[in-house]
Amino acid sequence: MFRERLGDDSALVGACLLEALPDSGPLAEPMRYAVAGGKGLRGFLVIEGARMLGVAPDAARHPAAAVEAIHAYSLVHDDLPAMDDDDLRRGQPTVHRKWDEATAILVGDALQSLAFELVARDEVGPAEVRIELSRTLAEAAGARGMVLGQALDIAAETAAAPLTLDEIMTLQAGKTGALLRWSAMAGARLAGESPEPLRRYGEALGLAFQIADDVLDVEGDAETVGKAVGKDADAGKATFVSLLGLEAAKSRASDLVDDAIEALAPYGERAETLREAARFVIARDA
Repeated sequence: MFRERLGDDSALVGACLLEALPDSGPLAEPMRYAVAGGKGLRGFLVIEGARMLGVAPDAARHPAAAVEAIHAYSLVHDDLPAMDDDDLRRGQPTVHRKWDEATAILVGDALQSLAFELVARDEVGPAEVRIELSRTLAEAAGARGMVLGQALDIAAETAAAPLTLDEIMTLQAGKTGALLRWSAMAGARLAGESPEPLRRYGEALGLAFQIADDVLDVEGDAETVGKAVGKDADAGKATFVSLLGLEAAKSRASDLVDDAIEALAPYGERAETLREAARFVIARDA
């Protein structure tokens, strides 16, 4: 059920994004390139959380597309030479390699703006819902969320000592976790219900996701993962694996999945697909 839902929701979100992207102009092709591929997990979480609480997938597609646009922008900018300097993303040349750095910067800028256009659409719901989604997405994506995590990650590269486990958890709660938390909570906001159980679910899920990424950086291969692997070890960066050890990191991720599943208890059987999503996060190979 989960993989089928993930595929269906990813297709729905992808179609929504393509509808919203410019038809022509210098950014049309590179923006389409930037949003292509990927698992679509963040958009899935928006749609599945909404579906669980009685909101139809079509009604949740614009916020789901919005968070995927933010995610795509973050990857395009993160790949730039001034950031992680990567040549490969989702198995394809990064945007700045296929075009140039200026195009990549502008693509990221345009995708970020597009996200807030999408979440503010009339179809999303009453004004107060759209305002809350916009406000919380800005917080999750900005200097108290994802961008903060990216800044901490860059600062760590020149720090006198490797990060501690607590410092890595703070970094990743922003860089990876903030958008996953927002995605998990968006369905409750669309349904007018308390997002607290889904906040706890998203928090545990986001940390498990990052630990799994650190494991893949050690055990994965570039062809399957779709990006360079082994870079963290080569750079001497502290990761969950380097601090905990490989097996202990895997065990920590498994415990976090259990925490995420426990957070879904109030929803009973309605949350089964979200439970499967949590298990998928640490079982994936890309």
